[in-house]
Amino acid sequence: MTTVTPAEPDSPILVTGATGKQGGATARRLLAGGWPVRALVRDPAAPAAAALAAAGAQLMRGDFDDPATLPPALDGAAALFGIPPVAFGPAGPETDLEVARGRALIDAAAVAGVKQVVFSTVASTSTALQGSTGKALIEQYLHDHIALPTVLRPVRFMTNYLGIALTGIDGISDGVNRHLFLPHEPMQIIALEDIAEFVALAFAEPTRFAGRTLELAGDEPTPVEAAAAIAEATGIPVRYEQLTDSEAAAISSDVAETRKRWHAGHRWHADIEALRVIHPGLRTLTDWLTESGAAAIRAHLTTA
Repeated sequence: MTTVTPAEPDSPILVTGATGKQGGATARRLLAGGWPVRALVRDPAAPAAAALAAAGAQLMRGDFDDPATLPPALDGAAALFGIPPVAFGPAGPETDLEVARGRALIDAAAVAGVKQVVFSTVASTSTALQGSTGKALIEQYLHDHIALPTVLRPVRFMTNYLGIALTGIDGISDGVNRHLFLPHEPMQIIALEDIAEFVALAFAEPTRFAGRTLELAGDEPTPVEAAAAIAEATGIPVRYEQLTDSEAAAISSDVAETRKRWHAGHRWHADIEALRVIHPGLRTLTDWLTESGAAAIRAHLTTA
């Protein structure tokens, strides 16, 4: 973990999505670095929220669909870490609702006088991916309304290997990881802890990261190489299978379209070597497996 010093050590940082993956990792990293943290949660009694409180976070009840709950959480805050609140309906992503939620959070931050906001959205490719339209609109709104905005665009999480492959995609089921990616072409991935590290770096040096957009990845093994690394680290046989066109279409039209675009050559494009200059401790898949991933995967697979 890189040692970074809070820019405003006496004022809290509000973390949204704090009981989720990125928000939880970020809240824990900031607490470890000495920042006072406020965690925006829907249910303060939920186990994940209680764990954050035990770690030292101040819990603030809030809901993006109830904008009146946002100003109290932002009152006196030094900065905000936000994750666009995705909305899904029966027909798929609800872009208008997602944008309305994101703008409500940004508006509340601006009214509260919060000058620095770090938003985590989604990695870009040479063509827009499904579900990215709302995030692009929120990113632009952030730049238009906040003095010191930073956008992070992470690729696929290494923790996705812990997912439950009930939909037939991602996770590990019966020793098989199945996804859209071509078996022998590089696939960018990142550890949640490294997303949190970039957030901490941005909060430590607001002017250095103001106005910047960083595409984030930490490693790019092929899917076959990743499966082999997991098998070696866990001692559990794991192999990779690519979804066929018909299998992707059976999951959803969005999955089928994403597979089509990936096969057409549209890829994530994080510059890992440049990122490593900013954050020298950037984790490879092997690093993550050694640190925590292998144990987590073993526990997940033996209890599933």
